[in-house]
Order: sequence, then structure tokens, then C-alpha cells
Amino acid sequence: MTTTSGNVATKTNGKATPPEREAWSAPGEGARARIGIVLVHGFTGSPTSLRPLGELRARRGFAVELPRLPGHGTTWREMLPTRYDDWRGEVVASAKRLSARAAKVVLCGLSMGGTLALDVASSGDVTPAGVVTINAQILDRTGIVVKLGPWLEKIFPVVPAAAAGLRSNDIAKPGAGEQAYGWVPSAAGNSLLRALPRVRAQVEKLECPVLIAYSRQDHSVSPENSKRLLGLIPSTDLTELVLERSYHVATLDYDLELIEERVTAFADRVGR
Repeated sequence: MTTTSGNVATKTNGKATPPEREAWSAPGEGARARIGIVLVHGFTGSPTSLRPLGELRARRGFAVELPRLPGHGTTWREMLPTRYDDWRGEVVASAKRLSARAAKVVLCGLSMGGTLALDVASSGDVTPAGVVTINAQILDRTGIVVKLGPWLEKIFPVVPAAAAGLRSNDIAKPGAGEQAYGWVPSAAGNSLLRALPRVRAQVEKLECPVLIAYSRQDHSVSPENSKRLLGLIPSTDLTELVLERSYHVATLDYDLELIEERVTAFADRVGR
């Protein structure tokens, strides 16, 4: 199996970006090459969180696109001018690139990546064969920092991740690391929060098959988000997957093999 992209470190402000944070892709092999999977990482994260799942997809023969969202995977300073629409645009572009070489495309996202997958799938910009969400954010976030966000962003361009309700390395498995930013660009974060009501309304017309996976113990995105999704999406093909052993970044946690197994079965089914 040959893979492309993400194997050579790039430089940001003179410093090399680790290869695992770069965009990565696989061309697909055998019968499964006709099924493409777009993997979308979360807010302030990078392809690091989904690279193991991507490599497992490639070994199974699926075509894979794992983009690095604008402003992510380098330094929080590069994220300052980016917004939700920039990240969404990269997901649409990745899905269209994959559609050029795969007959069927599945959108799969972790955390905000799940939000983006749902948004793109329900917007009509892309018509996927199915969607997989893993601990996706869909409900409005709470807390004083969130409520004061529109005013705070004018005073504090960045805030500590903990103040924004994001736990560093929310992973149960010892030694695993997501390498997400420790600081959150305020305006960029607020652009995500402003998009949530629109995405919630939009998914009420999503009819393609959807696999909704969520961790019972998640310290960054409440499981209530995924439970609400199960009631919002009108598709008659909804599958719930509860992850008992993992925290928020489940794709780097104890349930990776379970996720890989269930995503394989889902992709095979909707890709037929």
C-alpha cells in the first residue's frame, strides 16, 4: 500500500511541523478503493488525532483523505485569522478531491470534525454515502467565558484552552497525546459557536446513513450532544455506538480498534 502526503515535515516560522500533524492521504487498493473516507480532526487539533484510524482504513484498502484544517497543526498564532467557514471549505474541498477517484464517499469527523461532517453532508455541497461522528459538538456550549465571548475576543485575542472548557489530552490511555493547542484564539472559537444553531437546524433534513459514536466519559464535549443528534436526524438509518473505555479523543484511546471495526462495517454497507 502506498500513501501520499504528510510524510515530510513543513516549516512554520522557521520551525519544522511534525509529519503526523500534516495532511495525509491514501489512494485505496482493491475493491474497497471505490469507497473513500474523509477524516476530519477537531478544534485546535491536527491530523495527529486521526492518523492511526486513517492508516487502519488504508490497510483495509479504502481511499483516504485526512486534511489539516487551516490554522491547525502548527501554532495558535496561525489560527488567529481563520474562522469556521475556512475549516468548512477545506472539508468540502477534500470531499470533492476524493469524489474524483472514489465512487462513494463517507465523511467521518472527531469533535468539531463531526460538526463539520454533519454541516457539509446536510448542506448539499457534497452528497456522501454516509456520515460518522465521534464525540461531535452540536449543542451550544455553556459557561461564563462562552457567554462573554463576543466581548472578550475584543480584549483577549487568545485564552487558555482550560478557560474555554477544553481539557488537554482528554484521553484515558496513558502516554497518548493529541498535540492540540494550549491556547485558543477567541474569535476563531466564537465562529464555531455561532455556527452551531445553523448546523442543528440543518441536520433535521439529513437523510443519509449516520453512525453516531460517543464516549460515556467525555470531559470536553458532553455525551448529550450525540444523544441529541439521535433525536434530531430524520434518517431511518441511524446507528448508535457507545464507547465505554475512552475519553474525548477516542481515536487515540482504548476504543480505537472498536471504532475501526464499526467504521469498516458501516463504510462497506453504505458503499455498496
